[in-house]
Amino acid sequence: MGRPSHPVAALASQSLFGPPKWAVAWLGLLVLVAVVAPVLPLPYPPHVPDLAHIAQAPLAPGQHWLGTDAQGRDVLTLLVFGTRTAVFLTLPAALLAAIIGALLGSAAGFWGNRARVDISYGAVVAGSVWWVLRLPAPWLGGVAGALGLVGVATGGIRRRKLAFRLPLDALVRGGATALDTVPRLVLVVALAASAGSISAPGLLVLLTVTSWATPARLVRAQMLRIRTLPFVEAAQAAGVPAWRIWLKHAIPHAIRPLYTLFPLSLARLLGLESTLSFLGIGLPPEVASWGRLMASYRQESSAWWLFAFPSTMLIITILSLQKLTNSRK
Repeated sequence: MGRPSHPVAALASQSLFGPPKWAVAWLGLLVLVAVVAPVLPLPYPPHVPDLAHIAQAPLAPGQHWLGTDAQGRDVLTLLVFGTRTAVFLTLPAALLAAIIGALLGSAAGFWGNRARVDISYGAVVAGSVWWVLRLPAPWLGGVAGALGLVGVATGGIRRRKLAFRLPLDALVRGGATALDTVPRLVLVVALAASAGSISAPGLLVLLTVTSWATPARLVRAQMLRIRTLPFVEAAQAAGVPAWRIWLKHAIPHAIRPLYTLFPLSLARLLGLESTLSFLGIGLPPEVASWGRLMASYRQESSAWWLFAFPSTMLIITILSLQKLTNSRK
């Protein structure tokens, strides 16, 4: 039941990798390589050129098993450290985007536009955002956050029940719609190009901020259904605080669509990071990346291995992630 009965459909369902365990094995291997990359016995360190072997082909005499690029850097080393970049950049970005989207989408679906926020907590959040984004006069963010913390600690503001109504659902839907108005690639390229060469943490923030909309929309739609279920109504009738119902009972059910979405989001972020590096507007030049290694093919058009090896790893990884996504449907 649930498996295709037609021979052609059965063959198509096996995909390129057959059982999903092969996709899991490949992804696990990438994570392992990324973790142990600094201690692997590689013949050459990254970004140290071998000027005696420039654009050397694979399996040529010497220690460059996969050849060198136009600057004499070892391709195997660049692939290994490019794996490290891919794992430690796109995986945290996908996780953070899923967490932020789950929190925003579930809160928007649970409370709608009827959320009431204590002014103390509002001051803490607004002050923190003001300070992190370095808006004009950042000391105002620090002052607002400090006053909010004092209000939360003393409970004085809460006793006076000074709160404001927050149109949470409208804000989340408006932010998600604004992000979806511009294609993600165009938006990220524009932001990255305007900032010039950005650091890995900066690119992580950029990928996260531009990727939370889809998880938020899916979780919000699921939460609109869950908040009307009998167990939520029973908890409300029993006097359980709304925030506890939302956090401990509703969210675990609302985030189930993310289990299927996460591998696909990871594949999209991996392709996006590689595209940015290929265009030369992503990470700094000293950070190894599959996309930048593919871009070096333009410097030496006869060095086919500069494009073949990283593109093959990228394609296999994306197909593996898509296989995981299809296996969960």
